[in-house]
Amino acid sequence: MSEHVTLPEGYVEKQTTTINLGPTHPATHGVFQNIVELDGETIVSAEQTVGYIHRAFEKIAEHRTPYQITTLTDRLNYCSAPLNNFGWHIACEKFLGIKTPKRVDYLRVIIMELARISDHLICNSIVGVDSGAFSGFLYVMQYRELIYEIYEEICGSRLTTNMGRIGGFERNFTPQAFQKLEKFIKEWPVVLKEFDELFNRNRIFMDRTIGVGPISAERALNYGFTGPNLRAAGVDYDVRIHSPYSSYEDFDFTIPVGSTGDCYDRFLVRDQEMWQSLEIIKQAYQKVQEFKGAEAEVYHADVPDYYLPDKKDVYTKMEALIYHFKIIMGETKMPVGEMYSSIEAANGELGFYLISDGGRSPYRLHFRRPCFIYYQAYSELTKGGLLSDAIITMSSLNLIAGELDA
Repeated sequence: MSEHVTLPEGYVEKQTTTINLGPTHPATHGVFQNIVELDGETIVSAEQTVGYIHRAFEKIAEHRTPYQITTLTDRLNYCSAPLNNFGWHIACEKFLGIKTPKRVDYLRVIIMELARISDHLICNSIVGVDSGAFSGFLYVMQYRELIYEIYEEICGSRLTTNMGRIGGFERNFTPQAFQKLEKFIKEWPVVLKEFDELFNRNRIFMDRTIGVGPISAERALNYGFTGPNLRAAGVDYDVRIHSPYSSYEDFDFTIPVGSTGDCYDRFLVRDQEMWQSLEIIKQAYQKVQEFKGAEAEVYHADVPDYYLPDKKDVYTKMEALIYHFKIIMGETKMPVGEMYSSIEAANGELGFYLISDGGRSPYRLHFRRPCFIYYQAYSELTKGGLLSDAIITMSSLNLIAGELDA
């Protein structure tokens, strides 16, 4: 029999409040839910819920040919779709033993670094919005549009680009595409410097981000962090350096590294990466200009089993018609085997683990999505902080719902 406990006079039992942050809350920047327990404004605990827009891409991929899987990768991190595309194509090329020409590598580097700038630009400007500064977002978005215009000139699309192919590009870059690229290279540094001055030493912004949502290097590694979120914690891991692909070993650039792993360091790392991406683009563009004659027209490898022939050849040559039919109808079988391939996407290490049993489509295909890794740490990053800090922490991790769910 339990004893009756008499509470002191005037004692009020402490209560907490549980709220749903998402899945339709505008501050979540995507369709995912956080069940947050609050003691006043302080977060006692948080529980994440994913799967609201899960589209079963990995299962769909088991019924598609490598050529057709490209459009699935577009819809992972849609803020930097070309990186997803080329990550998949590079994985296929590694598995199939395809060697791409240098010009293709350099053109890919240009597009991948443009996509990285676009992604970081969106992330950092939204971190600014969530700290109360809307001007930076409005200002830099016009330069994201300029990047999209370059995409549009190359392939006709802006968001889900699908400009790449296994072995290279769908078509060569037009002179207008290079003109738009030159315009971006010329104008972007001035704008980025102004963006830096709006935020980097802004007292209000610093107070809202320094010490918010920190993670140590050890904890980040334990969770499996990669990309800017890991480098902000002090670990200089970058796939472009440690496992070079697409001739990244031909470029000179540095890897920005933070120390505290908080929102401010994540912001600064992405900011500095935009400057480094610009330098890489300049170098790659210079290398592309050095190709002359027939080499200046190369935009894909000689892989007729996986690269669609020119339409004029399909109409006039039997071999081209056969290859066109085999690719479109998925008649080309994959070799038996398994492999893992990864690239340094804007959010971190984007990997593809492929198992083939010799059929026309993968037996199994797993997408390693960086966002899915980061989101597991969200409870730890927000516990003990304020509700307003939970919003800005989410933004600084750059959680993209499309990549999170896959």
